[in-house]
Amino acid sequence: MTMIRRIIILSCLLLSAISLADAQTGTWSGKLDVQGTTLSLVFHLDGDRPTMDSPDQGAKGIPIQVEKADAGKIIVRIPSLAASYEGQWLFNKIVGTFTQMNASFPLTLNPGEDKPRRPQTPVPPFPYTAEEVSFTNGDIVLNGTLVLPEGYSRETPVLLMVTGSGQQNRDEELFDHKPFAVIADALARAGIATLRYDDRGFGDSSAKPLDWTTEDFRSDALAGIGFLRNRFDRVGVLGHSEGGTIAMMIAAEQKADFIISLAGMAVSGSETLISQNRTALRGLGFSDDILESYCDMLGKAFSVKVNGGRMPDPADYDIPESLMQNYWAVVAQIQLPYMAYFLSLDVRPVLGEIKCPVLALNGSKDAQVDHIANLDAIRAGLNDDPKNRVESIEGLNHLFQHCDTGAVSEYRTIEETFAPEALEKIVQWLYEVNTAR
Repeated sequence: MTMIRRIIILSCLLLSAISLADAQTGTWSGKLDVQGTTLSLVFHLDGDRPTMDSPDQGAKGIPIQVEKADAGKIIVRIPSLAASYEGQWLFNKIVGTFTQMNASFPLTLNPGEDKPRRPQTPVPPFPYTAEEVSFTNGDIVLNGTLVLPEGYSRETPVLLMVTGSGQQNRDEELFDHKPFAVIADALARAGIATLRYDDRGFGDSSAKPLDWTTEDFRSDALAGIGFLRNRFDRVGVLGHSEGGTIAMMIAAEQKADFIISLAGMAVSGSETLISQNRTALRGLGFSDDILESYCDMLGKAFSVKVNGGRMPDPADYDIPESLMQNYWAVVAQIQLPYMAYFLSLDVRPVLGEIKCPVLALNGSKDAQVDHIANLDAIRAGLNDDPKNRVESIEGLNHLFQHCDTGAVSEYRTIEETFAPEALEKIVQWLYEVNTAR
């Protein structure tokens, strides 16, 4: 009996040692509660370059420093965030505290990563083929995926897919959603080819995307159209958000045979940013007086950046200290080339020059590109062409997901990647404009 007990005790000690070692390796994840807001954190502790992800904020691969101690204790430092985590292994969990800016929050980590379901993401086998391709725009090499439906020919309509703002991959991936992959799959099954490509500099840690402007991304898209012209007779553009604006710019140059703008910005960048701030401040519970005062100040600052003059002083406005600090951060951001160009970007003056068919869609709950202001501007600016269709889809957000409020914070929690009715509208319109010519 004594020998059996010793064996059991030794086995338990061995299992404990294995568990303690596991607590300092692999992937661990947990949820941080910050004043009622839940943020998921994921720590990748293996390898010479451990990292942390903040999936709810769309941040991946943040470098961390890991200090491993005996008895399952672990200390993680995140220099770029001025943050740290100190935890202790306890019954297959790591129980500890996350600290940032002198504020501490309890955080329990569990092994593995709790990834959300994305049931629309295409999985093989596919009834079409895909080619890995590249094209150039001067010294810039752009890599992408050309999806070819079964039995394609030069007469097959093809769409160049242009992503929204911020460096994104060819799938326009965000929170594990891959909307461009979903759209390309649906179009290929309907007999329509697509080319989607990674944004310039994507995956290059030395790239400085904020030094580039919408004009640079428009130029990249034109290079993609030139590449497609070598293989197809009818080339269109499908753009989302900033990509929708680029689609309209290209159409005004008569460089596309048809375009689709998904939540494309037609009013100026300044107006869009003010609208976004107003929506965000209202969601944070600020009074109408405060949010209007702050937005008035922002509008004047944007005008000064575009036209010159003296920046407004937040001390002259009745706003809280937190918004004063936010204002100075915005003033710093608009000095960057990308933001400076974006403020003055306004396609309304060139909409009348568009001769090709246009499909413009927005969600009625879009919190980033106001559906009323932008679709009204597109309707007013386009020529009277029966093939044009400008429509708001009820209940969809900026990503064309069914949603509750449209807030950015919902994007990750929604399983749907792209609403089926929006896909149906796109496919049906493409069929109409490419068969009735």
